[in-house]
Amino acid sequence: MVTNITNFGRSGLSDWLIQRFSAVILALYTLFIVAYLLLNPGLDYATWSGLFAQTWMRIFSLLAFVSIAAHAWIGLWTVTTDYLKPTGIRLAVQSAIILAIFVFLVWGIQILWGA
Repeated sequence: MVTNITNFGRSGLSDWLIQRFSAVILALYTLFIVAYLLLNPGLDYATWSGLFAQTWMRIFSLLAFVSIAAHAWIGLWTVTTDYLKPTGIRLAVQSAIILAIFVFLVWGIQILWGA
């Protein structure tokens, strides 16, 4: 039986699955970017910009951004819960982490889908 051990009523199993799924997405994205760079040695701005102008690449990048955010939150939540015992300090650090992840996620989306 799996019991709820994390905040917001999620189970440890759901956190584990999110970590693994997001890791697979990030690995695929990294492999794609590395392969693209290796296969395009004379890469210029127009080609790079053209890649990210395509809807499928924007969606893939958005999925990677969301995966980074989820992966980072679960990992850092686990670390702060394990090592920061005073509740006030832990909540302050976790709040700062949530804010930073949110800002980076919004910033990434703005760059990706902005004009």
